Amino acid sequence: VQLQASGGGLVQAGGSLRLSCAASGSRSRIYLMGWYRQVPGKQRELVASISGDGTTNYADSVKGRFTISRDNAENTIDLQMNSLKPEDTAVYYCNRRYGAVSYFGQGTLVTVSS
Repeated sequence: VQLQASGGGLVQAGGSLRLSCAASGSRSRIYLMGWYRQVPGKQRELVASISGDGTTNYADSVKGRFTISRDNAENTIDLQMNSLKPEDTAVYYCNRRYGAVSYFGQGTLVTVSS
């Protein structure tokens, strides 16, 4: 399984970015897809996830600002990030999971300047 993330970059506070992730392999809806993020010295945390039927889950810190979407036919997920804050600065990782089996992509850096 390969998860190729793109779309990171530098943005000012209040701005927007859109992350995309293309997954190789099966397009099955059984997989839970999501985005995690990590800053140095801290644990990787879940930002948002989306199931095959479109059910979404968000971290409290991003609710109302981030939107996760999924295209099962194209095997991609996106993360639209609006009203970005400096504390959103992190490396963002695409994730695919089924049960205890979890894969992460290589990560894309998002930097929000104040």
